Amino acid sequence: MVADQADVRRIALSLPETIEPEDNFGFRVRNSSSKSGSKQFAWVWHERVTPGKPRVPRPDVLAVRVAGQGEKDMLLASDPDKFFTEPHYDGFPAVLVRLPAIGEDELRELITDAWRSQAPRKLIRDSGR
Repeated sequence: MVADQADVRRIALSLPETIEPEDNFGFRVRNSSSKSGSKQFAWVWHERVTPGKPRVPRPDVLAVRVAGQGEKDMLLASDPDKFFTEPHYDGFPAVLVRLPAIGEDELRELITDAWRSQAPRKLIRDSGR
């Protein structure tokens, strides 16, 4: 079974204190240490199709936060059919995931780890995640 945005939404919203903004496909965890009161951990990738034109959402690709460059490098090296990046994400702790290439269990693990990288420590501890 291939993953899609419905799977992403179901998994992300099952995590404590997760919110989905109304204006785009993405997920944030409430975090009072952030100026906005929340931190983004997964979102739809916007591809630059035409130079100089706005980026276009790609519903088949999810951007997820990672703990750091080491984890990003490990994922990118593990399976180029699933994971990739682009110059826009150079130096940024996120990896791009081709949803049709990933199974639900691995997707759940990625999204949970992304949530954990942005959630307050107390929330992680209290939720047992």
